Amino acid sequence: MPETLTALARFDAAPDAEARRLLLTCCASRAFAAAVAAGRPYEDPERLLEAAGAAVRGLDWPDVLEALAAHPRIGERPEGAGREAAWSRQEQAGVEEGTRRELAEGNRAYEDRFGHVYLVCAAGLSGAELLARLRGRLGNDPEDERAVVRGELAKITRLRIRKLLGETP
Repeated sequence: MPETLTALARFDAAPDAEARRLLLTCCASRAFAAAVAAGRPYEDPERLLEAAGAAVRGLDWPDVLEALAAHPRIGERPEGAGREAAWSRQEQAGVEEGTRRELAEGNRAYEDRFGHVYLVCAAGLSGAELLARLRGRLGNDPEDERAVVRGELAKITRLRIRKLLGETP
């Protein structure tokens, strides 16, 4: 059995509390973890990914904010030794030191405007690309930005679930 299917079988068979704990490393919303854990068992990894995407899109805004609270600011080095901190460090690996200062300024402007951390799926993006996206999103109205945030959260969650299953996205 391929590793992804073995990991999926372990996830499907895990006690509810363990499944939720694993899901919280992918998206730190308790409502998300409860919804996805309740859908087990999943026939294949794609069904799990589809359920996770639907769960993120269905979150109430306070649940999105709960998930955002677990994300470090783009350009900051995530602290800690846990799985989520390691994944954040890996996802933000393209940020150069000089760009970090500009991102810090942009993060402050973004948080002043929208009231929450700037979230972007950083995997594979350079620091300059992250900064350009941040600057572009500062022009969004709050409702449009909420839709963008949900989309970015869904991308990050998908990437992390694939990692949880042992895939290399």
